[in-house]
Amino acid sequence: MKISFSWLKDYLDVDLPVEKVAEVLTDTGLEVEGVETVESVKGGLKGVVVGEVMSCEQHPNADKLKKTTVDVGAEGLLEIVCGAPNVVKGQKVLVATVGTVIYMDNDEGFKIKKSKIRGEVSEGMICAEDELGLGQSHDGILALPADAPIGMLAAEYLKVTNDSVIEIGLTPNRTDAMCHIGVARDLRAGLLRQNIQTTLVIPSVDSFKVENNERVIPVKIEDQEACGQYYGLTISGVEVKESPDWLKTKLNSIGLTSINTIVDVTNFVLHETGHPLHAFDADKIAGDKIVVKTLDAGTKFVTLDEKERELHQDDLMICDSEKPLCIAGVFGGLTSGVSEKTKSVFLESAWFNPVSVRKTARRHG
Repeated sequence: MKISFSWLKDYLDVDLPVEKVAEVLTDTGLEVEGVETVESVKGGLKGVVVGEVMSCEQHPNADKLKKTTVDVGAEGLLEIVCGAPNVVKGQKVLVATVGTVIYMDNDEGFKIKKSKIRGEVSEGMICAEDELGLGQSHDGILALPADAPIGMLAAEYLKVTNDSVIEIGLTPNRTDAMCHIGVARDLRAGLLRQNIQTTLVIPSVDSFKVENNERVIPVKIEDQEACGQYYGLTISGVEVKESPDWLKTKLNSIGLTSINTIVDVTNFVLHETGHPLHAFDADKIAGDKIVVKTLDAGTKFVTLDEKERELHQDDLMICDSEKPLCIAGVFGGLTSGVSEKTKSVFLESAWFNPVSVRKTARRHG
């Protein structure tokens, strides 16, 4: 189980080194198998600084290159050859200085060296966002606001953060610790035993309210042995887009890839509280009805990975009035998932029999 130290501190007021925290957690029975440093941007932008383009001229020996001088707050200006079409005099930019290692698709990175490009000296690199691991754009260099301070470290300017990720070897009886709040509770208990006072802060849900009941999707549980509880909530006016940086950073720290706002929120809640959620596109639920039941053996169902699976008679399914939507607790369906076109979401929070879920998961690999 991966636990982000900075995320953990959202719930617990603790000002201790991560090594001490690891020791206390191990003493409580949550054995820490290792602690890893994770950078929100690979390489931490070490050696990258804010600069200002002081001059920009056509390269004498290349039509698509520019010859620039850049002030990075050091003694003297840097001469840098740049191929970006949008570089201009007076622009604030990010400069990878000589010796900096930058990472793109190459995991090993490459080091910036003083060199000659078409006969002209180049003492660094004016960078695009993809060259620094800050995004996907390679249309041109990343232009900063005019008030960006010359010479400031890029990591400081962009508030790049490092995190410590705690790897806990959980035993099967400690499912309560499969989330950040669960680990925070144990850590607080362990600290109190050592007379270290700390406060546990659980996010409030007091502001939640139902705005309208215009779209109620009723739920019928036909197999109550395999599904003890099932709750659903409809959320309308949804805009599916890229998640904010804070959310992407939290998920990335524990090895999850950001997908979109809706999927990322369900993953966030899972790793915060330990309870999974599942989001359906509400407009794809035929008859505005959810039925939790098993289907006949041999029924075909296409899952999110675009594989057609043959169902077992004991596989618990989430269905609408016409078709199966999801293998309960295991795998979403291809046709009912959230996409960029989704405008309304049906959010599932349920308790499924863990033995049933485990057997289904094993059957389908």
